[in-house]
Amino acid sequence: MKTSIKILSLFSMLGLAIGFSSCSDDDDPMVVKTYEQEDYMARPAINTVFVSTGEKDAFNTTLPKDGAATWGAKFKTKLLALNSGYTTNLLGLDATTFANVLAADVLTVSLTEPTTFYNGTQVLTGRALADDVITVELILIFGGPNATANPGLTDDHVDANDKAFLTTFPYLAEAH
Repeated sequence: MKTSIKILSLFSMLGLAIGFSSCSDDDDPMVVKTYEQEDYMARPAINTVFVSTGEKDAFNTTLPKDGAATWGAKFKTKLLALNSGYTTNLLGLDATTFANVLAADVLTVSLTEPTTFYNGTQVLTGRALADDVITVELILIFGGPNATANPGLTDDHVDANDKAFLTTFPYLAEAH
């Protein structure tokens, strides 16, 4: 009796395994899917401000590792056109270095510092939902080494989201 139950259980499990392995919502399991990068905008407004309209697709499909070599010189030209008095910024980056950082357009993250775009001490250690990203970018472009140069150009005066962020997942503000 015990042997027949074990054999029946074994065949049941085998049947389930075969059934699950043969289930597929694909008609052709050999189809290879190809994906293309459309956009990676890690830092809002960088693409918008530093890339010409006709070059958006080319920028958006450039790998971040190739950003500085491909776009760095153009970004530096644009940076100096926007702020001809640029020397260094709050991060201590000169025009060439800052342009190359912008051209990579990746979001840096620190594993040891608070997650923030800028909190008065840490800069670009991540990004929290409530971070004032555009103001930080304006400070880095126009604020000089102490974030005090060009005060009329270093704040977008949008200091908070129009609705409070949630304190639990998914954290995004409720829709209107």
